[in-house]
Amino acid sequence: MIVSVHNPDQYMASLRQIIAQGRKRIGLLVGAGAPAGIFPPGSDKPLIPAVAGLTDMVMEALEAEYGKTLDAVRAELETPNIETILSRVRSLAGVIGKTKVHDLDGEGYKKLSEAICEQIGTIVNKPLHDSPSPYTEFVTWISGTGRAHPVEIFTTNYDLLFEQALERTRIPFFDGFSGASEPFFDPSSVASNDLPARWTRLWKLDGSLGWAANARGEVVRTGKADATHLVFPEHLKYDQTQKAPYAALFDRLRGFLMTPDTLLIATGFSFADAHISARIDECLSANPSASVFAFQFKPLDQEVHARDIAGRRANMSLYAPDKAMINGIAAPWMPGDLPTRDWGAIRATYWDVDEKSGTAQFQLGRFDRLARFFASSRAVQPFLSTAPAVDGAVSVAPTPPDTAVALPATDPVDGAA
Repeated sequence: MIVSVHNPDQYMASLRQIIAQGRKRIGLLVGAGAPAGIFPPGSDKPLIPAVAGLTDMVMEALEAEYGKTLDAVRAELETPNIETILSRVRSLAGVIGKTKVHDLDGEGYKKLSEAICEQIGTIVNKPLHDSPSPYTEFVTWISGTGRAHPVEIFTTNYDLLFEQALERTRIPFFDGFSGASEPFFDPSSVASNDLPARWTRLWKLDGSLGWAANARGEVVRTGKADATHLVFPEHLKYDQTQKAPYAALFDRLRGFLMTPDTLLIATGFSFADAHISARIDECLSANPSASVFAFQFKPLDQEVHARDIAGRRANMSLYAPDKAMINGIAAPWMPGDLPTRDWGAIRATYWDVDEKSGTAQFQLGRFDRLARFFASSRAVQPFLSTAPAVDGAVSVAPTPPDTAVALPATDPVDGAA
């Protein structure tokens, strides 16, 4: 029987070479799963909760004033989480006027929407602890070599963790704003992207703590962490993202992916945000020389949104703990023999025994493990002789899959039929 498998050593050797050289145009797409996977020293709770935890915390905080209304709204939703709840609240605020629904009229729902955003801002406003963290390790990788192109960080998160990590290490970065008294958003600078390559770009696709609307309705950066100008993945987002700075930031994402020979690394991102996933899908179709490497936390079968794109686009590779989808082919991981005597330590950075399942799994779906992999990429290492040669002039479409491995019919691989 012929069973397809993917050898992680082959792909990770190639990736380490790419990220260590500084010649490639590389971007990071960082979602809510990133800070949710970080635990401050001495704590068993995540630094910032994921959607489910955030929902519980916001509902608890608003229980006394809005509990009855929120319970009624949640009961009407098929998937009641903070994003769908806020979507429904904003919808009601915009259409019911003076009519009351669940004890609130339109103005009441507007105030409830503001209260939800305020609570979200309070919860995600966390300082980055002083000890090493995945954020500081990514910054170490960014600053560790001279670069022909700037690293561009696209994130849907509202927190200021990347800002803090970059500032602590004195790494200059540009987020689209300019000025001192009331920094204003400058779309032309975002579009031209002509600052020196040593300036990291930090693009907050869904808004950020510290953003607010001034008296003229323009989005400015206040410098205060409690200011909130947040956009959520619901139907209103399509309208709001047409306004500066959101339109310019999404154009920047498209411009990045439409540039020849680019690589976007996704981490902590589920691809459930239709407004982002649709752009990525379109750009991968239009620009075959661009690549997306998606490092996912859940088993492959549960990553339905990412799997949908990777199944259509050969230039999107999906790496899950149990399996990978490369060149549109889903198959279990199967490491081979150590390619060199020293490769064991390198393999341990991406392949290890999972604490919960007790089985060996691919580990880079975890934000902290991926950050460590990037930070250690410039360590002296032997490369696989079979790994494809990669330099700044070569497209990084996924390497040919190591498929068609003959196995005995009585010995299936990871459940493969």
